[in-house]
Amino acid sequence: MTPIRVGIAGITGKFARCVVDHLLKQPDITIKGYCRDASKLPAALLASPRIHITQGQSDDKNALQTFVKGNDVMVCCYLGDHNLMINAQKFLIDACEIEGVGRYVASDYSLDFTKLELGQFPAKDPMKHIQDYLKSKNVQGVHVLIGIFMETFFTTSFNCWNAKEFLLSYWGSGEEIWESTTYDNAAQFVAAVARDPAAVVLGDCKSIQQIATAFENQFYKFYCTNGQAYLTPDVDASKYREIPRLTFDEFFKHHSPESLSTAAWGVGLNISVK
Repeated sequence: MTPIRVGIAGITGKFARCVVDHLLKQPDITIKGYCRDASKLPAALLASPRIHITQGQSDDKNALQTFVKGNDVMVCCYLGDHNLMINAQKFLIDACEIEGVGRYVASDYSLDFTKLELGQFPAKDPMKHIQDYLKSKNVQGVHVLIGIFMETFFTTSFNCWNAKEFLLSYWGSGEEIWESTTYDNAAQFVAAVARDPAAVVLGDCKSIQQIATAFENQFYKFYCTNGQAYLTPDVDASKYREIPRLTFDEFFKHHSPESLSTAAWGVGLNISVK
């Protein structure tokens, strides 16, 4: 196999650590990571000869070019405010163009924002800006769409799950669709996409959960279930059949009711390095 070098920006984040875990299961892959503080990484990752870390700020153009140089594909795992999600990603994309990195996996990992208008759901506007920016560059954009992360569904962000009373609340009929997957399952697909030059857009993990939530100005919950931003059912449906699409039924098998509201906290903590 021809060796593949994957760059991961924001490598200290929990989703990024899941991606690293799956990439390291493939012996022909080495990883270059970018972060502000490498001490936040588990010791096992810092010690791995297959992982090389560059430290720098998200707007440090010199550090970004050093990090980007030599990568075959760039995976962005930034998570933050609009400045980080728009301007910092643009700095990273510019560095990719300068150094000849041909593919860029944008920090999307969400519902299908392409079906929303700018300003309709402000939290997702950065994704639309980055998609447009990539179209203006000599860098191929890759957008991984997953709906929501199952672990976050049970947190207070959605207010659907009452951990004390073991109750789910919903808005509407209770039959609305929630498209979702776990952090780890999404990371499996990102790892597969990173080594697949033919991957452009991936729609992933569509499970039906007959619940929804009250939505007083809570835009994310509304647009997750009103149908406008559902993923296209047949997007890349024939690809990556070896990776299972996890459902809520399977998710529940691995999480007790008592652990649901804190399931997102442990993501990316148990990584084995070979």
